Amino acid sequence: MISFYAMASPCEVLIQTKDHRLAKRVASAVSDEVWRIEDKFSRYNKHSVCYQINNSAGQSIAIDEECYLLLNFAEQCYQLSDGLFDISAGILNQVWHFDGSDKIATKKQVAAVLPLVGWHKVSYQKNSITLPQGMALDFGGIGKEYAVDRGILLSKQITALPVLVNLGGDLAVTGPRLNDLPWQVAIESTEHTKPNSDNNKEIIVALTHGALATSGDSKRFLVKDGQRYSHVLNALTGWPIEQAPRSITTLAPQCIQAGMLATLALLQGEGAEQFLSEQEVTYWARR
Repeated sequence: MISFYAMASPCEVLIQTKDHRLAKRVASAVSDEVWRIEDKFSRYNKHSVCYQINNSAGQSIAIDEECYLLLNFAEQCYQLSDGLFDISAGILNQVWHFDGSDKIATKKQVAAVLPLVGWHKVSYQKNSITLPQGMALDFGGIGKEYAVDRGILLSKQITALPVLVNLGGDLAVTGPRLNDLPWQVAIESTEHTKPNSDNNKEIIVALTHGALATSGDSKRFLVKDGQRYSHVLNALTGWPIEQAPRSITTLAPQCIQAGMLATLALLQGEGAEQFLSEQEVTYWARR
């Protein structure tokens, strides 16, 4: 196992081999790719394409194929969620700061920035994007899962040996371990659950293929007057979703798909589990 830090998360690459040089080669390829994606799509990096788009003052910005394909995926998420999943909703972070405090945004503050949210206002083509002035994109909802999938793809190009790529709990495997054994993957228990609840127990998943992604508010939230406010925001209202599970973990062929399903489910609030059951998705939900 080789560990590194990226995308505000502890990350690791596991490869089943005794060849230390091969393990280091795979891990270096994966970590370099993850850092590349982070640098390219971070809204905080002044040299990133995301920063350039967000500071374009309404002017058209040139984009490459990779950016175009990610924008296409964001468009699919927006359409599938009826506007609830919206990468232009990152502007809401100007009024919502999920630091565990009791500082809740006011209705006036939310109303002031909500007109700057709306993917339908964004115009993009294969080689360019035009973002209305004052709006901002945030690839945080899909970037880490995309990086996991890229890491798996690069690993397969280097070796046929079993590899697991884990970026802060969003992970995927190239296939089963040697002798066709599954990887044993733990889904962490959530904090702030009821005593003696099943949610306090660690879940172990036997994974032979595909990816797992988790979405939830166990680490980012606000509490005021006994009410908990999730960091997962409804892009249509500008307010945190209500009555959603603390966390949802989903299984899918690719990590970016698993992440989308987990987030779309959370956005359903009380109906999260029903949504996933209707999609015939394998999932684990904690309340």
